[in-house]
Amino acid sequence: MSAALEHARDLAEFVTASPTSFHAAAEGRQRLTAAGFSVVDERAAFETAPGAYVLVRDGALLAWRIPAGAGPGTPYRIVGAHTDSPGFVLKPRPDISASGWQQLGMEVYGGPLLNSWLDRELGLAGRVILTSGEQRLVRTGAIMRIPQLAIHLDRSVNDEGIKLDRQLHTAPVWSVGRSDLRIMDQIALLVGCASDDIAGADLSAYATTPPEIFGPTDEFLASGRLDNLSSVHAGLAALISTAEADASDTSAAGSEAITMLAAFDHEEVGSASRSGAAGPLLADVLSRISAALGASLDDHQRALAGSICLSADTGHAVHPNYAQRHDPANRPLLNGGPLLKINANQRYATDAVGAASWRRACDAAGVPIQEFVSNNAVPCGSTIGPLTATRLGIRTVDVGIPLLSMHSARELAGVRDPLHLRRAIEAFFQQR
Repeated sequence: MSAALEHARDLAEFVTASPTSFHAAAEGRQRLTAAGFSVVDERAAFETAPGAYVLVRDGALLAWRIPAGAGPGTPYRIVGAHTDSPGFVLKPRPDISASGWQQLGMEVYGGPLLNSWLDRELGLAGRVILTSGEQRLVRTGAIMRIPQLAIHLDRSVNDEGIKLDRQLHTAPVWSVGRSDLRIMDQIALLVGCASDDIAGADLSAYATTPPEIFGPTDEFLASGRLDNLSSVHAGLAALISTAEADASDTSAAGSEAITMLAAFDHEEVGSASRSGAAGPLLADVLSRISAALGASLDDHQRALAGSICLSADTGHAVHPNYAQRHDPANRPLLNGGPLLKINANQRYATDAVGAASWRRACDAAGVPIQEFVSNNAVPCGSTIGPLTATRLGIRTVDVGIPLLSMHSARELAGVRDPLHLRRAIEAFFQQR
């Protein structure tokens, strides 16, 4: 349990450092460079030397290790994840006023549980682009809140539920009686520039309450953005630890695959972007790595045919108050081990061959495994897994840790499961 707590605390630090996808990519790059990974510039030729590399594009991060003896047909072992989470994005011309209150116009991003964002202290974070072209990351402290209507003014709320209009009821308040305030002036102060120097901004709301480990035996982790920073963090930790172990052991030189973490942005809105899994990023990077190793088109296609991808994303634990919404025979629990996610309609990409590979990895790591399949009357969501399998033809298997309250501003995980996932990914990277 001590190792699980240590890993969970490091995950909590990673989440705290990553209020947006841009921060997650930057924090991942910082951790990787501290472990000896070299930063790759997309505009430069790719390195062919054995070693470890990291590339950041906007809110996406790709990192890989080329083993000694890698050649034109060396296959890939990839862990795919995503850096974004559902929430709210600041609109253009965001400053609005109503009844003496200063509010901010926000656009709903993805599919958040809207009510979970009520009555929480929120901050703004993201990136700004200066007129010089320089990019700066920025985050405020707690500066705003979406207040719920008092029960005295809506007596039916406990019987009929909260009904939120996405336009009318989600604008946070951030001041009162101060019509002179402008949010971009406040952002400029944090950046250390004049507001006129900000040429563009991608800013999102985040809940400022830090992650918390709790329970009678510290078995729970409550935090925002566990979907899907838990997978990004596990992939980072596994890639770093296996790269360090393999670098000190040359006995297997030339016999292993190129290991990679591909953490995409925009999964929560369909992945259709230059930094999303539906875009060209992964395909381009894989083809450039193969080309740098001297691969022909046929060599590259053979490498992909021998490759496999873990699509690591969170899944649903059985909810004790809504057990009827789950499959009666497949009911994962927190701390019961990572999920093998299965869907006959290909919302997940798992097939029998991929499932067998994942089971071998979990067995090698000494990690328990749980299956997740949806109740037939409650269709599941999807992941980057089917996109990766479709775009590249790489065999893909969907996995991840179980959660309660998925897409809430504050999700719930088991403390043991993130370490289970990391160890299983390490074994997956080391499979021959």
